[in-house]
Formats: sequence, C-alpha cells, structure tokens
Amino acid sequence: MKSFIKYTFATICGLFIFMSIIGIIFMVTIAGMAAAGSSSPTVKENSVFVLKMNGTVQERGEEGSPLNQLLNSNDMSVMGLNDIVAAIKKAKTHTDIKGIYMEGGLTSFDSPATAQQMRDALADFKKSGKWIIAYADNYTQTAYYVASVADSVFLNKTGMVELKGIGGKREFMTGLYEKIGVRYQAVRVGKYKSAVEGVIRKDMSPENREQTEAYQNGIWKKMLTDIAKSRKLTADGLNQMVSDSILAFANPKDYVKGKLVDRLMYPDGIKKVIQHKLGTDDEVNQLLLSDMTAMPVEDSDKGDEIAVYYAYGEIIDQATSLFSTEHNIIGKETVDDLNKLAKDDDVKAVVLRVNSPGGSAVASEQIWHAIKQLKAKKPVVVSMGGLAASGGYMISAAANYIYAEPTTITGSIGIFGLVPNFSGLITDKLGVTFDGTKTNRYTDFEENLVLSNDNADEIRLMQSYVDRGYETFLGIVGDGRKMSRDQVHEIAQGRVWLATDALPIKLVDKLGSMDDAVKKAAELAKLSEYHTKGYPAPSGWMEKLMDMSEKKGTYLDEELKAVLGEFYEPFISARRDQQRNRLQARLPHTLNF
Repeated sequence: MKSFIKYTFATICGLFIFMSIIGIIFMVTIAGMAAAGSSSPTVKENSVFVLKMNGTVQERGEEGSPLNQLLNSNDMSVMGLNDIVAAIKKAKTHTDIKGIYMEGGLTSFDSPATAQQMRDALADFKKSGKWIIAYADNYTQTAYYVASVADSVFLNKTGMVELKGIGGKREFMTGLYEKIGVRYQAVRVGKYKSAVEGVIRKDMSPENREQTEAYQNGIWKKMLTDIAKSRKLTADGLNQMVSDSILAFANPKDYVKGKLVDRLMYPDGIKKVIQHKLGTDDEVNQLLLSDMTAMPVEDSDKGDEIAVYYAYGEIIDQATSLFSTEHNIIGKETVDDLNKLAKDDDVKAVVLRVNSPGGSAVASEQIWHAIKQLKAKKPVVVSMGGLAASGGYMISAAANYIYAEPTTITGSIGIFGLVPNFSGLITDKLGVTFDGTKTNRYTDFEENLVLSNDNADEIRLMQSYVDRGYETFLGIVGDGRKMSRDQVHEIAQGRVWLATDALPIKLVDKLGSMDDAVKKAAELAKLSEYHTKGYPAPSGWMEKLMDMSEKKGTYLDEELKAVLGEFYEPFISARRDQQRNRLQARLPHTLNF
C-alpha cells in the first residue's frame, strides 16, 4: 500500500512538473511570437510587397497573430481593408519598395465596395511609377476585378478566370412551412422592404426584383468599366465576352486572346519576371502584409486628432455567444464609445466608418442619438463602406456630411417584424390544444401570436408598433438630411439604393473614399495639421487568448464552418434570429455577390 501511494504521488508530481514546463514553454513561445510580431521589419533595397490574395478581406483587421499563428497557421487568412490600404500607401512612398506582387486569386470580399476600394488604392499606387504584377492559379470574379488593375496579369497554364456577372437565387421557404403547418406573420412598412419575402412568398415581389436588378446592374457596370479600362478593352465587348460563354470553362489560351491575361506560365516562371523587373538575379526581398502592417508611419501623431470610428457588422442589442461568425455593432458598447469621443477634448472631429446591413431598430436609434449628441460638440463625417443600409443608414443620418463609395449599397429605410405561427403544426397536425386564464385581455399576446389562428387583433397592434418605428425612421432621416417627411417617404419604403443612385436623391452628399471623409472632417473642424486614430481599440492578443468565447469569431467557429460547409450560414442565421430584437431595421437578406 505504501508503494502504491508513493508511486501515485510520484506520478502526480511528475505530471505537475511536466505541465508546468509545458506551460512555461508555451508562454515563452507566445511572448516570442508577440515580440517578433511587434518589431518593425527591415526594408532592404529592391524589395517587393507581396500581397497574397487567398484570404478574406473584411472592413478592419484584428490585432494579432500570436493567437492566430498558434491556432491557425495562416495569420493573414482574414485581412482588414484598412491594413491593406495603409500597406499600399506605405509601399507607394517607400523608396526601397519597387513594386507589388499580387499572388493568388481566391480572395473573398465582404462586399463589392471593399474590392473596389482595394483596387482604387492599387490604382493610386501606380501613379508613383512603380509596377504591379498579378499571378494566380485561378481567379475568382472579384479577385480578378482587383487584379486587373495590375500592369501585367499572369495565369497558370491550366488556370481559369471566373467572370460571369452578378446575380443568384434566394431560397423561399414558404412551401416547406406550408407542408409542416407553420405560417409566418409579417408586419412591415414599405413595399420594397423584402426581408420577409423568403417566408411569406414563393418568389420575388416585383418591387424586390426592381431594386435588386438596379443595384446588381450598377455594380456590374462599374466592374466592367474598371476592368475594361485597365485591360484596354471596351465595357460592351467585355460584357459580350461574358454573355457568349462560360468563361470559367474556357481554354486558358482564349484568356490571352481576349486580353484578360497577358501570359500563361507555371508558378516557377513568375520569379524570373519579378527579377527582370528589379534588374537582378538575386533572391527577391519580400515584404508580406504582416510586415507592412508592423512598419511605422512617419508623423503618425502630428497635429490634432481625427478619430476614425469603425462601425461594421450587424447592429445588435447585446453581445452574441461563442458561435459568432462576424463582427457586430453592439448597441450599448457603441453608445458608450461615442460618448467618450464626445468628451475627449483631444479629438477634434470624428469620421464614422459604417459598413452595416442594419439590425435592431432599437439599438440603431440609440446609436443615432449618441451620434447626434456627438455632432453637437464636434464635426461628424460618415464614410460608407460596402453597406450602410436600414439601421446602417439610420446611424449615418445624423452626420454633418456623408461620403459613399460608388458601389455602396444604402437606403433601405423601413421597418419590419416577423413572427412564426405554429398552430397549423401543433394543433392541426399534432392535436395539441391550449387553455388557460389571464387577468387582462392581452396578457397572453405573445402566445396568441405564435400558437393561435385567432390573433388578428394582436397583428393589428403589432402593425401599429411597426408603423411608429417607420415614422421615427422618417423623422430621423428628414432631420439629418434636411428633408420633409413626405420627401423621405417617397424614396424610402424599404428601397435599397446603389450609392450612385442615392446621390441625386440626397441620401448621400458625395461619392468618395475614407481619405475624402477625413479631409472633409478636417475642413469642418478647421484643422490645418492633423492625424487619424482608429477606434475602438482592437482587443489585444492576450485578451483573445484568455477569452476563448470572444465575440468576433473564434478558432472553434472556423472549425465549425469547415465541418458544416454550406450549412454553416443557415445554422448561424437561425441562431441569430433567436437573439434578434422583435423590431428590425435590416436589409432584405444576406447579399452574396
């Protein structure tokens, strides 16, 4: 027995010592990775900025990489548009960086406007006289749109270019719900507010078809125009090329004949092309996006401060749980942040970067109110990204001035509510009935909405609730845009607008970039010398390491995405629906380009 206790105790001690050693090694490794990641890279003469096009580009980059390097070997698999644009600007002005090499063509973007802004930054880079080369085994449509700005576009000899136009199908679940006895009850304002159509119709309404075709055609026209200009083609000729055949199935040699690419080659050939550009046979000095991000910016704190506040993702009332696929705009947290900026005397103006499809009408209104209070103390300029629609437009409306990208989707001024009714399933099919007592007429209104066919009165009152929300929305837009209620209503009704169409109806003030918005904020604040600072501060890597249930997506979330595949988004969407506020100011559906 003594031997058993002795050996057991020795085993426990050994395990404890082993785990302690592993823990120390782990922390030293993480600290080393953090130190390496924070150090400024050395830029050698004749360097090339290598921009890998095989990840996802979202509005803003997250800090860090020790955690991502540990759990996900590709620490730049999710890239921030802000980091990419900043890196391109640094490469433009750094004398030792001679060009940009874009490698790969499978990058996905959160919106067409995100791709357009990256392309615009590359076009501006070319004004320096430096070169851009692009190479990929395959180009997806949006990745090719970005890559086409390069001086030379190369493709693998067995590769493909996917150009097919913009469009797609949306599922309508009404027929399925009819079969199982579930009926959705929709209350909405605005004939274009089509968010509810997927569960109350079996096809698109004429109004929804009209608005969808309008913004899709507008975005496609912009892409055709830009590609054609860079590739020395005509937009009509390029469009005809896409219409005549499935380009993804074309012989790669036809891409060269059609001037979509300059040359076909295997990957090992691109090194010689770059060496020729650099005028050397030596190894190419490469700088990755992580290197460029770590590179300091000269005079980054010179002059007065203009705060750039990033508001991107769905607008929600409170933080979501572990399974969160995207960044969200959390109502109370955003309001607190904006109130702090209002009180910060060092901040002379604020640029609100909005990239949101909307969400909770209640949270949107609270954020709008905070922005209005902020504007009373200092200028606020909105820079719209890919989406600034519904609640995303509501929070923009209070600003002094609104900039939008040409392919920004905005508007969608409308409100809706959606409640499922299970009486056909539970009572008619399964035979479950309900009875009870109550003290007041509407004590059980929520149960009646969901479980009773005799709920016309409740639906009527809910419609009144939604109507009031819509009138509030009209008032907010009218106040911010200096328009009457009827003027706003005429262009509202849930209609989605492309920014180029939103400009003449005064929903935006000017088409322009984030840089344009910053310059306008400086002008309104009468600043001659200024710098920008991003808000809210990104979570530190140690925070993320200690908080495995972080709000902005986790390694576990990535693994779930890999396991569920195409069923991942419906799964997450169903979870979101359970957590959403009853009153929604949100885009019709997830826009997939």
